[in-house]
Amino acid sequence: MKFEEIQKLWTSDCNIDETELAQESVKIPQLHNKYLIFYSNEKLRLKTQRFEHSKLVKLKKEYYGGKMSQEELEAIDWEPFQHKLLKADVEQYVDADDDIIDSKRSLALQEEKVDYLEAIVKGLSTRGYLIKNAIDWKKFTEGH
Repeated sequence: MKFEEIQKLWTSDCNIDETELAQESVKIPQLHNKYLIFYSNEKLRLKTQRFEHSKLVKLKKEYYGGKMSQEELEAIDWEPFQHKLLKADVEQYVDADDDIIDSKRSLALQEEKVDYLEAIVKGLSTRGYLIKNAIDWKKFTEGH
């Protein structure tokens, strides 16, 4: 699920209809379940991306370190690296590699998505208190 889709859904779902506070209270478990499912799925996706990133980093270190055979290069459709690097320079090349940068960018987006969903799930835990306070305030202002 795209981050923007989650934000749009939450923008809609976060609203509390002050005229239907009892109904809003009943919706809390459904909202919690909905966003907990999103959170769990996206957190699993993040873990998978981290594993894939680690594998990519290992491959790139082997590539820039000149440790890949021609068969391995052909299997992943990479051209042979034409330079000999010092072991200390390999890390710089790996960090500047476009595939690594794209992987890091994707990881950062996924981490942000997971953090956002985690905040929603935590926020839903306090939604009942917000609704109770709104009901108490309404009773107080109406003189009950």
